[in-house]
Parts: sequence; C-alpha cells; structure tokens
Amino acid sequence: MELKRVVITGLGAVSPVGNSIPELWKNIVNGVSGAGPITHFDASLFKTKFACEVKDLNVEEYIDRKDLRKMDLYTQYAIVAAKQAVNDAGFDVAKENLDRIGVIYGVGIGGIHTFEEEVGYYFQNKDKGPRFSPFFIPKMIADIAAGQISIIYGFRGPNFTTTSACASSSHAISDAFNYIRMGKADIILAGGAEAAVSEAGVGGFNAMKAISTRNDDPQGASRPFSASRDGFVMGEGAGCLILEELEHAKARGAKIYGELAGTGMSADAYHMTASHPEGLGAVMVMKNALDDAGMVPEDIDYINVHGTSTPVGDVSEERAIKKLFGEHAYKLNISSTKSMTGHLLGAAGAIEAIITTLSVLHDTVPPTINHSDDDEDEELDYNLNFTFNKAQKRVVNAALSNTFGFGGHNACVIVKKFKE
Repeated sequence: MELKRVVITGLGAVSPVGNSIPELWKNIVNGVSGAGPITHFDASLFKTKFACEVKDLNVEEYIDRKDLRKMDLYTQYAIVAAKQAVNDAGFDVAKENLDRIGVIYGVGIGGIHTFEEEVGYYFQNKDKGPRFSPFFIPKMIADIAAGQISIIYGFRGPNFTTTSACASSSHAISDAFNYIRMGKADIILAGGAEAAVSEAGVGGFNAMKAISTRNDDPQGASRPFSASRDGFVMGEGAGCLILEELEHAKARGAKIYGELAGTGMSADAYHMTASHPEGLGAVMVMKNALDDAGMVPEDIDYINVHGTSTPVGDVSEERAIKKLFGEHAYKLNISSTKSMTGHLLGAAGAIEAIITTLSVLHDTVPPTINHSDDDEDEELDYNLNFTFNKAQKRVVNAALSNTFGFGGHNACVIVKKFKE
C-alpha cells in the first residue's frame, strides 16, 4: 500500500506564554517565561508555590457559558485550541465529509480539578449520604475532550484519547498521522490538553520531588541543562494541529505550514519515573522516527528536546543525542522550550510540535532560557549547541521533537519543510 503524505494546515494553542499562535511564537522566540505565583488555589502551605499557568484567557469567547459548568478546565482548554486550529485551517465544515474527519487528543491526567471538587465535597458531607454531581464522571474522564470536540463539529471519523503521561499528545499526533497516511481519514485534529495545576497535582509532584521549589525565582526556575536545575515547572494548556492528507489540502487550496514526515515510539523498560541513564529508549525512539520518515541523522537541523530541567532526564537525553547523531550532533541546534512554557504534561507534545513546526516555517530556533551555570560534574557536553538564552536564525529544513513520559513511554515527531 502506498502511504499518503500528511501536511499541517492549521494550528491552535492555549499556553502559559500565549493564547494564540502569534502570541505563543512571539514570546517563545523572545525567551519569555510563563512562570509565576499559583493563582488556581492557595499554595502557601506547599513546597512549590509557582507554576506556568494560562493567563488572560476568556473562555466564553469560544464556549457558551451554560456549557462551561459541564466541562473540566482541561476540556475547556482543549476546545479553545481546537476551534482556533479549525478556524486557522479554513476548511468549510459544511462542505466536508464529516465521516472522514477525526479528533485524537492526548491527556496525561484529565479532569483532576473536577475530581478534587467532587470527592472533596463528598468527604466533607458524607454524613448526608453520597452526593455527586451528574456531571462528575463526564467532566473527569480523560477521553471527554476529544468527544466534546467531535460533538461541537459533528466530526464522525476516528475519535479517541491517548494516555501515556507526558508523551500523550505526541502519541496522539502519531496515531493521527498513521490513520491519514493509510487512507482512513482526510483530516484529523491532533493534539493534547492538560490542567493539572491543582492541589493534588502540585502536592503529588512535590511528594515525588519532581518539580522545582525555586520559589524566590519562578521565572528562572525551569533551567534545562544548567547545574542548578532542581526539577520541572508545572504548566497547563492545550495545543491542536490540523493534520491533513496532502491531495485533500491541495484540492481546497489550503495553506501548508509544513509536512509531518515521520513519528517514532519506544519504551525505556527501565523505571517507573526515571529515564534510562544512558538514554537507550531515547536513542531508539529518535531512530524509529528517522526510519519512519526515510531520513538519516544528518537531515535534522534542530531538536526540540524533552528537556524538563531535571538532573537525570537532561543528561540521559543529551547522551542519547550524541549516541545517535554522532558528529552531526555538534552541527544541530538543541533547545528546550519547557524553559519558557513549563511542562504541560499530556499537552507538552502538542505545544512542542507546534513550536517545532513554526521553527521549520520561520527558520528560527527558540532558545533554552535561564542558563547561567555549566554542569561539569554530570558530564554534559557544552560543545553542543543548546541555543542558550537567545533564539538563533538558521535554515531549519527538518526538526525533531521529543517527549518522554513516566512509565518509560517515548514518542518523537519529525516535521520538515513542505516541498512538492
């Protein structure tokens, strides 16, 4: 079977550094941090009192007020990003075969705000009997964002959710890519959403010692590949990419951001939360993506790394890059945009795939901000170009985006310039 080509024709984003694609890209290129004091709840008793929250988003511009009470925050973010992407792609829903349009979204945790509210209310009032909202389960479940988007538009194609921790939305993009190139859909809204800046979310990650406690400097807390890194910064938001079969896109005169060239998946098979210290799973996932795209390491100009700002994870990913790319690793640009957005967990892959696509489109590599101290003890090789602190203009013909999740789940996507 001859595989079809898949292009990216629409983008939408809700993020800690912008609630539109132009705003997101402007702030990413300029090295703007989205971190600040937590406002979703009183964090005064928590070890970490800051996060990368979504700011200044008027959800009612996208969703009717009466429907908001039926949706967890993560679903609201998902719908906003999806509506932006559909509008950006410019296809006429009324003229499309809705059986051939799907929605595949990733989420790591799902409706944690709803879970906290409902279970908290129950335990505070359990002497009155079990009282739960009829919206409790539909608001909380991880698959509901994809379902809600399909209901809004009437899209009847492939519709489901991928859950693989922080690799979730990269797996969603991979699944959507494969459905389209195998001819099972014309268009798929692929992306992810997460809204886990909550008491349980922050408290749980604090207990694991996974997130930064740099409360005196929130905007400088996410510092991948620096000696003083002390954990990731929690983020939230959503990203959506319109993936479309090339001939379908050309027939309707769609603008094309870039081509999705290939994807890869692998498992570390090593530890519940830690990445393999030698990056074995990371090597495999990048190699699998290159093989899927029919490319070689020398074809890649930029890697948007997972780069969460954790002591072990950053080192293992750097080692994986050097193992796979060899001498070409020193000709690449590498950067972690989590230094600005924080870690959006299940939405990270979608937001970073969007940023990677824009990097290819604009021949610009975003920076890794907050670098001030080299980590010589961990043997990080600073001869690699980590694009510290300032964006860099260069030709980016093809770029790779990595996302790795708890449980050892690895996913990788490759975007290249579109050429006939």
